[in-house]
Amino acid sequence: MTMDRTAIHERVTQLLVELFDVDPASVTLQARFDDLGLTSLDAIDLVVELQRLTGRKVSEAAMRKVRSVGDIVTLVEEHLGEGGPR
Repeated sequence: MTMDRTAIHERVTQLLVELFDVDPASVTLQARFDDLGLTSLDAIDLVVELQRLTGRKVSEAAMRKVRSVGDIVTLVEEHLGEGGPR
């Protein structure tokens, strides 16, 4: 699966809207989870969904670094670039 950064951001936005009823206009790359009203548990739920998207496990160390939408987009981008589809 190949997705560019814009497509990944759109998918992350879609997930945030579907899972947490976040206003899509507020989902910028700079938006932090607390800016969006999300808790650390919400972030974990999002990471689980992204693992399904990428087909790859996200390490705890990588999850701890995720603080913003841009961090999530970068994480997905890196995972998709690690060998493509399984």
